[in-house]
Amino acid sequence: MIYTITLNPTIDYIVTVPQLTLGQSHHMQDELITPGGKGIMVSRVLKALGIPSIALGFRGGFTGDFVREYMEELNILNQFTVIKERTRINLVLKSEQDTEISDYGPSATAEEVTRFMKGFEDISTQDFVVMSGSKLPSMPKDFYEQLIRSLHEEGVPFACDITKDELRNSLQYNPLVVKPNQKEVGEFFGRTFATWQEVIPYGKQLVELGAQHAIVSLGGDGALLFTPNEVIYAPPLSGKVANPVGAGDSMVAGFVGTFIRTGDASEAFRVAVAAGTATAFSPDIATTEEIEAQLGRVVLEKIE
Repeated sequence: MIYTITLNPTIDYIVTVPQLTLGQSHHMQDELITPGGKGIMVSRVLKALGIPSIALGFRGGFTGDFVREYMEELNILNQFTVIKERTRINLVLKSEQDTEISDYGPSATAEEVTRFMKGFEDISTQDFVVMSGSKLPSMPKDFYEQLIRSLHEEGVPFACDITKDELRNSLQYNPLVVKPNQKEVGEFFGRTFATWQEVIPYGKQLVELGAQHAIVSLGGDGALLFTPNEVIYAPPLSGKVANPVGAGDSMVAGFVGTFIRTGDASEAFRVAVAAGTATAFSPDIATTEEIEAQLGRVVLEKIE
């Protein structure tokens, strides 16, 4: 079973106002209310790919109830740890320029964190864990490393999509895949890149530092896959970007779900690119049909 971890989930309230004037009253043209958080996004895309998962994390209050109910409507298993404080709400205002207002999220008590950790007792070496997204504000800086170290000691395979400092600490534990974007790779190594080709030696270093595979998303320039033996480039697919939120999570889901089934990194990368593109072209997380429509368009070029 694949377990996804969303420590700090959210309700994303996305409102469209075509022409926004500050200080004036407006009627919205459209709205979308959906559970967010990177691990939850991964579970939703795995569902679209026909791959079951169990979503773990923290939820609280009426907003946490909404997250649970929404996941149940999608038939996605979830075992969120209930906390006293309310799950956060993020507001996304889509207008001439998109604006996002994010909440930091709730705090969890030591007892609530202990209950969450007990949920790991049933995870075995036959399972897989995907960790992604932000921590709760009350958690120590090394909380992800604590989780990763405990999984590594038990021989449980994992993937992660986390901040640069957390990523740095995770590489020694050999994650199946990490997925920074071009900017994040630059921040990791203290570099700026004028072209996507300049990313290549640094993507290779992520593998040398311990990652089994590294996917680097390049925005409008496509994506790169780094393995111990190859560097593969996927040129961008043409289309109109509707909502880039969740595209990276879709890539993680596509790679992990496919690699677990096939053991083929190239095929997993192909599905990852299709899933990420499909979500970018959709107002919400991509559907099965939308992902399948992109699969035949993906081209992979071996660079090294």
